[in-house]
Amino acid sequence: MNQSLSYWQTFLIVLKRDLQVAVRNKGDIFNPLIFFVIVITLFPLGIGSDSAILTRIAPGIIWVAALLSALLSLERLFKNDYLDGSLEQMLLSPQPLFIMVFAKVFAHWLLTGIPIIVVAPLLALLLHMEQSAYGAMLATLALGTPILSLIGGIGVALTVGIKKGGVLLSLLILPMYIPVLIFATSAIEAAALGMPFSGHLAIIGALLAGSLTLTPFAIGAALRVSTN
Repeated sequence: MNQSLSYWQTFLIVLKRDLQVAVRNKGDIFNPLIFFVIVITLFPLGIGSDSAILTRIAPGIIWVAALLSALLSLERLFKNDYLDGSLEQMLLSPQPLFIMVFAKVFAHWLLTGIPIIVVAPLLALLLHMEQSAYGAMLATLALGTPILSLIGGIGVALTVGIKKGGVLLSLLILPMYIPVLIFATSAIEAAALGMPFSGHLAIIGALLAGSLTLTPFAIGAALRVSTN
């Protein structure tokens, strides 16, 4: 990359490249979304059509499915770049590594988080979720799914040089996802009961702010460690 590029130009170049690669490999876009839909639709089939039960567990179902869908697509975040040598070029580039890392994580969220947010209200109908909880569900997904991509990027960076590191990645990342899962489902449940949920959203927002600030640097450091 040209050393004279601004941060914004560097960000756009990496983002555009990742999106173009994803468009050529349609599975990167559709596999997480299809997995999200399948997981949610299996619950009514397995538990039954009792609307009271489905309504009660709907927040947890949606968020666990979103979490697993994000995890499913994380391993490819840096893996292809590692295999074709692009990652090494990124590490040697004069451009700030945290900017390029943030662009790649942002591309991952655009390809996985946005489709989940769009489809979630339709699947919530299948789970008989209370109408009063839809706003909270969308708000928690909008704030929480970027955190899944950002935190997940750390685990991917640490395991990028390991063959078949998917199991290790899950063990590293899932415990760090628990706070988001707890506060997101609590917010949706509070909204369904007509209770205020702004406090839960504030906590998720604080987690997002912390993730945006710290994780790009942590991912960059992890990449340098795991590729040496």
